[in-house]
Amino acid sequence: VQLQASGGGLVQAGGSLRLSCAASGLTFNSYALGWFRQAPGKEREFVATISRSGGRPYFAGSVKGRFTISRDRKKNTVDLQMNSLKPEDTAVYYCAASNTVLSSITFMSEYDYWGQGTLVTVSS
Repeated sequence: VQLQASGGGLVQAGGSLRLSCAASGLTFNSYALGWFRQAPGKEREFVATISRSGGRPYFAGSVKGRFTISRDRKKNTVDLQMNSLKPEDTAVYYCAASNTVLSSITFMSEYDYWGQGTLVTVSS
């Protein structure tokens, strides 16, 4: 199984970035997908998740209303659209896949596979 995240970079506060994660080696439709992030010196935290069906997106309070998550069954990708970025959004962003039947999965322990991370830096 491989999850390949891309799309990170440097952006000014108020700007936008779109992260993408390409999944391979798994039955894509059988997995819920999520994004987490880890800022320097901090623990990894939940950002967003989307269910197997593509419905029921769920967001951390800190990004709700600014970020959206979507999945493409044809491309086997999950995207995180990040708008109105703030310096506190600076972190390495990781995509993950979960085989659980639960929805709104926010705990790292519920995810089976992880990508390598992509760095997002938001300048003030």
